[in-house]
Amino acid sequence: MSKGVTIYFMRHGETYLNYYGRMQGWADAPLTPRGEADVRRSGRGLADVEFSAVYTSDLQRTVKTAELILDENHATAKDIQIEKRPEFREVFFGSFEGLEARELWANVTAIATEKAGEYTGFTTDESVRLELDTFKEMDPYHDAENFMEFWMRVELGLIDVITKHRETDKKILIVSHGMTIRNMIHELIPQFEIDAMLDNASVSIVRYQDGQYHLEAFNQTDHFAVDEINDEETDLDASDMS
Repeated sequence: MSKGVTIYFMRHGETYLNYYGRMQGWADAPLTPRGEADVRRSGRGLADVEFSAVYTSDLQRTVKTAELILDENHATAKDIQIEKRPEFREVFFGSFEGLEARELWANVTAIATEKAGEYTGFTTDESVRLELDTFKEMDPYHDAENFMEFWMRVELGLIDVITKHRETDKKILIVSHGMTIRNMIHELIPQFEIDAMLDNASVSIVRYQDGQYHLEAFNQTDHFAVDEINDEETDLDASDMS
């Protein structure tokens, strides 16, 4: 059996813009106390996993998340360096950054759904493309990334990291963002259906072996260490996708 690699994709912890229900792509709010607590819970659940490399986007919410994960980890080398990659940033929402998310997403989804009526064989994957293209069209400055701009950026980083590690038989950690992680997984596993948002501090695991990528876990949170103080639910809608 040939060597492979196991990739742990983790979404950052909850930020203040998540908590306030605001758009957050390149805008970069710090983690909330609950966000930090949940990341530590996730980290304690992964404490015995030895990571040979750690990557994040270059935004503070992913870097802080990785630092907290490593702080809870007992197996990874203490001198391991976090490599910050701008390619792993979330979608840039242009002039919509920081605005109320729920209504904006509803408008974008409605327009994208209307556009989808013009296509035959419409799939969930195409809805992501249409939504991001709609964001750019709606942005008065047209600075928001469309799908091609977003994906060409992300793909460069993903290819570079996979090429470096795919035959090491090690485990690597990539801390990134909701839409970015979902699209990276879909690139590796084309049959993967993009049909759910990722929870903060959740883990999705992809294993490469014998020329094939296999999804071992998606949006996993059941590994979180129990913390009754911070285990209550909020009723805010996590519609930021960031």
